[in-house]
Amino acid sequence: MEFIRLDPSDSVVTATRALAVGVDVGGVVTRALIPSGHKIAVQDIAQGAPIRKYAQIIGYAAKDIAAGDHVHTHNVEFRGTDVAYQFATNLRPVPAGTPDTFMGYKRENGQVGTRNYIAIVTSVNCSATAARMIAAHFTPEILADYPNVDGVVAFVHGTGCGMAGDGDGFEALQRVMWGYARHPNHAGVLMVGLGCEMNQIDWLLEAYGLKQGPLFQTMNIQSVAGLRRTVEKGIEKVSAMLPLANQSVREPCRASELKVALQCGGSDAWSGITANPALGYATDLLVAQGGTGVLAETPEIYGAEHLLTARAVDQETGERLIDLIRWWEDYTARNKGSMDNNPSPGNKAGGLTTILEKSLGAAAKGGTTPLTGVYKYADSVRARGFTFMDSPGYDPASVTGQIAGGCNLVCFTTGRGSAFGSKPAPTIKVATNTEMYGRMIEDMDVNAGAMLSEGVSLEEKGREIYELFLRVASGEMSKSEAQGLGDYEFVPWQIGAVM
Repeated sequence: MEFIRLDPSDSVVTATRALAVGVDVGGVVTRALIPSGHKIAVQDIAQGAPIRKYAQIIGYAAKDIAAGDHVHTHNVEFRGTDVAYQFATNLRPVPAGTPDTFMGYKRENGQVGTRNYIAIVTSVNCSATAARMIAAHFTPEILADYPNVDGVVAFVHGTGCGMAGDGDGFEALQRVMWGYARHPNHAGVLMVGLGCEMNQIDWLLEAYGLKQGPLFQTMNIQSVAGLRRTVEKGIEKVSAMLPLANQSVREPCRASELKVALQCGGSDAWSGITANPALGYATDLLVAQGGTGVLAETPEIYGAEHLLTARAVDQETGERLIDLIRWWEDYTARNKGSMDNNPSPGNKAGGLTTILEKSLGAAAKGGTTPLTGVYKYADSVRARGFTFMDSPGYDPASVTGQIAGGCNLVCFTTGRGSAFGSKPAPTIKVATNTEMYGRMIEDMDVNAGAMLSEGVSLEEKGREIYELFLRVASGEMSKSEAQGLGDYEFVPWQIGAVM
């Protein structure tokens, strides 16, 4: 088969391989060279008329398009979304499944972890070097004496000062710090600041009611009296935590305790056809267990948000999502951008033309179950089931927010081949196509491209992903985790002016 048609109402089909001029695609003859994954018009489309894929509008003809033409950025224009939203009109709850379990870490506060790290969390860029020096001391040779500890990780960033002391940016950073300080994958936490920064550690402790103890410590470089002494004292504090953290052991936990960040990056035309729907099926299986899937990247559901509001459990939940969309429209406009700036050059090379097309494929990661909650960036995700978190489409910043919200696993689909991993929640990578999977097999955990190349069903591939959730949650290393990714992917979203 040279092409895939996703819905009878679509005006385009997708080439499954590179096609020359003169190839028959369902009764239409190609009029141009068509790269693999790119779109072909299967009917004449007049200038200004909508172009449909997934039975949805993905753009408008910038000029007359003839049947058989290559349909891409040269002849498609973007327009902002303009739909009448519906709420709670497409509710398809899944029946509870037979309870599954994984081997996790039960924490005193009732949360369940999939890993057992000691974290060094910085309040400001000025303490980043100290944090990295402390973490670097704990070599594999030292940690060999603590087999139940997965590592000592420094979470450093480039902000924390030169910012307003209130407002969206400051509050988002505080939520990130709180989320990492309380994350179930952390057995112990050391927070390191400079002392004079805007993002004061003491303010965080007061705002969130955090109490210091054997497994939660703080310090400031200025109070300790310099970098060298801070590093020495930090090493002492972490050394004292290690024997306590090592007492944590894995035990059977319900799959309902899994909270999975649903991500995609380096997307291509196959993302919305193979990997994302398969992850969506896995998400439905997780929701049936009482678990939680957290979709994010608000710019990457733009043009598909009406499909999610129809799945919202009530109008209030749906309107929270619309409020986010309106904020992003304003945010991009006042920064002289466009929502259609989101598809990257790599996305476009892979066949994605507009943000509308990209979003319709990206939203498939959320499966089919009701939307139970919509959250601010890095806010604690409290609802079970399928949920949404506001974030940019930039993967490191988005995943940082999801992990801060409590996600203890990440599942990341990619068509171009993103090299991404995360800590403390490990990332599972799903390839959209077999060619890339074979080329980057050391990085990819699952080949969803087999749905096309081998005829594997959506249900079979989705269950494979879900079962990998359970194994990785129980301690099996994902490929990105085994390669050591995750130390540099902590990127809190910077919102607002830098002063």
